[in-house]
Amino acid sequence: MFTVTVRDHMMVAHSFRGEVFGPAQRLHGATYVVDAAFSGPELGPDGILLDIGAATELLREVLGELTYRNLDDEPAFDGVNTSTEVLARAVADRLAPRATGLGPVVRLVVTLRESHVAWASYERQL
Repeated sequence: MFTVTVRDHMMVAHSFRGEVFGPAQRLHGATYVVDAAFSGPELGPDGILLDIGAATELLREVLGELTYRNLDDEPAFDGVNTSTEVLARAVADRLAPRATGLGPVVRLVVTLRESHVAWASYERQL
């Protein structure tokens, strides 16, 4: 299996509901480093899995829909705690339909790094 990963970042504001979140229940900001790893069992005719530039642009486009926003105000997240895990899935689900046609890619893993010691990923088929 071949894998190509592209990286960008996003900055959001949000709050959480639930005692488990302690002070994060209050509105706060978060900056995530976001990796999108595209995998497939074979390379295309040009000897590549996908166009890295095109994948980078798609990731930037998806993250542009979320960055510099208060996610508490976004209808897509109404009533949802926008944890790192939930946001990894949201990015993957928004990126997946746009990734069709990039190459012989069958799997996508999106990883959000909330710090140098903690991150979460979501994996899905394409």
